[in-house]
Order: sequence, then C-alpha cells, then structure tokens
Amino acid sequence: MVDAHDEADRVSAGGHPMAASAVYEGDSSCIGLARDFARDFLTRIQAVHGLPVSERAMGMVQLVVSELVTNVCKYAPGPCLLDLEVSGGLVVVTVWDSAPELPFPRAADASRIGQHGMEIVMAVCQSFTIERQPVGKRTRAAIALADDPGGHIAGRTA
Repeated sequence: MVDAHDEADRVSAGGHPMAASAVYEGDSSCIGLARDFARDFLTRIQAVHGLPVSERAMGMVQLVVSELVTNVCKYAPGPCLLDLEVSGGLVVVTVWDSAPELPFPRAADASRIGQHGMEIVMAVCQSFTIERQPVGKRTRAAIALADDPGGHIAGRTA
C-alpha cells in the first residue's frame, strides 16, 4: 500500500534534472506499484521532455526497481523511499530503507533458488552503490536511457 505518493516531477532552473519520488509502506504490494511508478515516470519523460527511452532501458529500469524494492520488502522493516532521476543520459534509481545491514553478492551457484537479485541489478546497470545512512541505507543504480542495440525507442512506433 502506498503511504504517500509524490509524483510531481522536479525540474531544476536549467530544465534538468528531472525526478520523481514515491514512498511505500514496505509490504509486498509496493513492488508492483513501484514498477508501475517507474514505467509511468519514463513514459512522462518521453512525452513531456522528448527524451528517448529505449525499450531495453524501459524494461531494465522496471527490473531494477522491482529487485531493489523486493529486497526492502524482504529484509528491511518499515517504509521505503523510491527516487527516480534522469540526468546525463541515465536514469538513477535510488531506494532508501531503514535496515542498516548492507547486502552482499553471493558466489555463483546454479543450484541456488532465489537470492540472485543483486547480481542481476549489478549486471544491467552502468553503476551500483550501497551506502549506510544514519537511519538505514541508500541503494543506487544507474541505467542508460538510450542503449538499445536495435535503436528502438520504447513506446514509439515508426
């Protein structure tokens, strides 16, 4: 369930960066809501600001948001904050939660069921950081907006 949902785009005086935030209670229902929020944000970026968003980027941002918010729901008590920002050709996904423990990537194990989210996120992002904060942690991942090898722009047809 969404605790608060601030969808207002934030635009600096120079016209960028573009950003939006949402706050979720941290239960499993927020995973789909966060994924939808990311898709809607990127769709607005395309429609309002004319920035190209590749089909791959659209999918990867939703995947990263889903994985990061899922981790919050599983391992961090309480609410989480999702920030999305477009700057310099990247979508920066930031998730804040209340758990101070930092996750770590596990060694490859084909027989392991689940717990592959961090490896997936790290594989599809330009950058990935996790930082302990005074109350919890901040996880940040950056995904290129227009990196589709076929050059297709998500949501647009020729």
